[in-house]
Amino acid sequence: MLHIGVEELFGGGRLRPQISARRRPVRTSKFESVLLLLFVPLAVSMAQNPAIGNPVPFRLPDRGATTAAFDCGALAEQSLRTPLSVTLALRLRNVDEAENLLVALLTPGDAEFHHFLTANQFRARFAPEDAEVARVISALEKYGLAVQQTTTSTLKVTGLPSQMEQAFNVTLHSYEVPTHGTVRGYEYHAPLSYPTIPAEIAPAVSALAGLDSRPAFHPASVHSAQARAASAAPAGTPKKNQLGYLTVTDFANYYDVEPLYTLGLTGKGRTLGIVTLANFTPSDVFAYWSAVGLTVDPNRLQVVNIDGGPGAPSDASDSLETTLDVEQSGGIAPGAKIIVYQAPNTNQGWVDAFAAAVESNSAETLSTSWGEWEWYTNLENGPVTDPVTGQTVGTAQALHELFLRAAIQGQTLFAASGDYGAYAANEFPPCFPSTSPSCSITLSVLDPASDPAITAAGGTTLPGLQAGYCLNSACTPPYWNVDIPHERVWGWDYLEGLCIALGIPDPIACNIFPDGSGGGVSILYPQPSYQSFLPGIQLTQPGQSWIVNGGSIFTLPSNYPGRNVPDISFNADPETGYVIYYTSDVSGFSVLSFWGGTSFVAPQLNGVCALLGEELQSCLGLLNYPLYAMAQNGTAYKGPNAPLHAIAYGDNWFYYGSQGYNLGVGLGTLDVANFADFLRGLF
Repeated sequence: MLHIGVEELFGGGRLRPQISARRRPVRTSKFESVLLLLFVPLAVSMAQNPAIGNPVPFRLPDRGATTAAFDCGALAEQSLRTPLSVTLALRLRNVDEAENLLVALLTPGDAEFHHFLTANQFRARFAPEDAEVARVISALEKYGLAVQQTTTSTLKVTGLPSQMEQAFNVTLHSYEVPTHGTVRGYEYHAPLSYPTIPAEIAPAVSALAGLDSRPAFHPASVHSAQARAASAAPAGTPKKNQLGYLTVTDFANYYDVEPLYTLGLTGKGRTLGIVTLANFTPSDVFAYWSAVGLTVDPNRLQVVNIDGGPGAPSDASDSLETTLDVEQSGGIAPGAKIIVYQAPNTNQGWVDAFAAAVESNSAETLSTSWGEWEWYTNLENGPVTDPVTGQTVGTAQALHELFLRAAIQGQTLFAASGDYGAYAANEFPPCFPSTSPSCSITLSVLDPASDPAITAAGGTTLPGLQAGYCLNSACTPPYWNVDIPHERVWGWDYLEGLCIALGIPDPIACNIFPDGSGGGVSILYPQPSYQSFLPGIQLTQPGQSWIVNGGSIFTLPSNYPGRNVPDISFNADPETGYVIYYTSDVSGFSVLSFWGGTSFVAPQLNGVCALLGEELQSCLGLLNYPLYAMAQNGTAYKGPNAPLHAIAYGDNWFYYGSQGYNLGVGLGTLDVANFADFLRGLF
């Protein structure tokens, strides 16, 4: 693998202007106004105090207030002849049997160990009965709806708004969100109440998606607005690029991937899948791979547009997210093929994209860097009330059955755990006690990372971050210094001193809270068997409610034994982050620096898994079982060849690092070469 230095990679450090983070709407705040005054050229900073590196102004993207949607009235009256489509997800047959089979497939010594099913074998054993599918189709056709089976467990249902309203007992309205700040306006439709499945088919249905078409998901990437911070490399680290300018080659050195490259492994013969909700510019990813010295197949990339695709690449749609996913996964496994499943940013697009990726079974590994608070997953476009059983079901159940199928087929799935520390709910919408609407600060986790059939990717801050930040407009001493001596849980509370020095002691007003590695306890999924009896596993905290504008909307269960998130981590802090090659629809092509978020970790794991699969000549299935087995049997952290490194420092604003499992980074970080040795022993 070729290392490339900062000067060579960035043409002497002369970068195009950075685009602003699209993760949050932008508004001007006191903090932003103060820090805009503090920006000075890099050359001035270097001259004033070379001992501490480059003093830099510190700015973070503003969270912005949410903008209300305008109700434009009944959709049926506006679109009498314009049909809609929704997705109806059907329940798998024998789900409990499928759950038990998954455990057997990943238990060494079991007769079923690694005898993964093909897509056809799965359908024969667990697909809904043909007669039941026909019964559902017939029942919907009575309302004048057209029904097409798109995958084993999903139906595309098409009809006029009035027919949808009659079939699902709702009234649909159209809404308009005006342009606000840098966020473009958009339109969507949604029901005034939760839909109801017709009684005669309700037991066969797990979810209905598409009656609500508003953008539902957010990417887990974040940008440090400091354009050129100095980062000193810790002694003995074999990297070449500075922190904030890291590439996949630096990642390979930090996390011991190089020995696999020495063996000639590149991911050849494997296929990576990316599930995303934004388009991208393919020339960007090829330019990135070329810049870091990789020779790749020019035909390695396949794009599959789901439900018509997400539209043209744009900053507003978070195309940067898809770009970095492909660059990172494909850069770590340069010999692998890549399939990008890209869909509109709706619950329907989300379900349909995963359904297509799992149905085709073409990619041995899949990753996504999008998500939403797990409670929202069962609220948006649902919950659907089953009038026969009284059971509340929704998108989460439909997705879990898809992830379960993927694991049984041997596919390995990764999802970013999010960038809002222990408080995922406060990103959707971005509201706090001091904003409008006013929301409680609630311990919460992101879906689909919280699903037990997927590996949740958390984030760390790399050691060696040494930088000084300007405290006045002239950028003269004294500076506020950062020194991170140990790899730690990523949480920007280490910048609270900077906020105090700037006269903004409130971390919310200072825009550093709660940025960090997503982690906590699920209220949606029970604790899986692989986390049982492991020190560090926790229950949900008491006294947690989601309160908006003073009224309690939802009280979270206390002391619930839920699935703990995340599972495994790599560097995700933008302060010790990465470069992205990206074409903005506003400012054109740029090489962007200081990007991070758990959005990087999920595709990095995707690429790593392709290398492991090539070496073992096998699918790996759900990676959580071997990961937690190491922790359970005491081999995870012992000796010079330990496959895992515990992260004992730092926190994600609530949960702290430890010598074992914790809710900041999960089991810790992976030593890839040593983990490969561990896996060889299982085969």
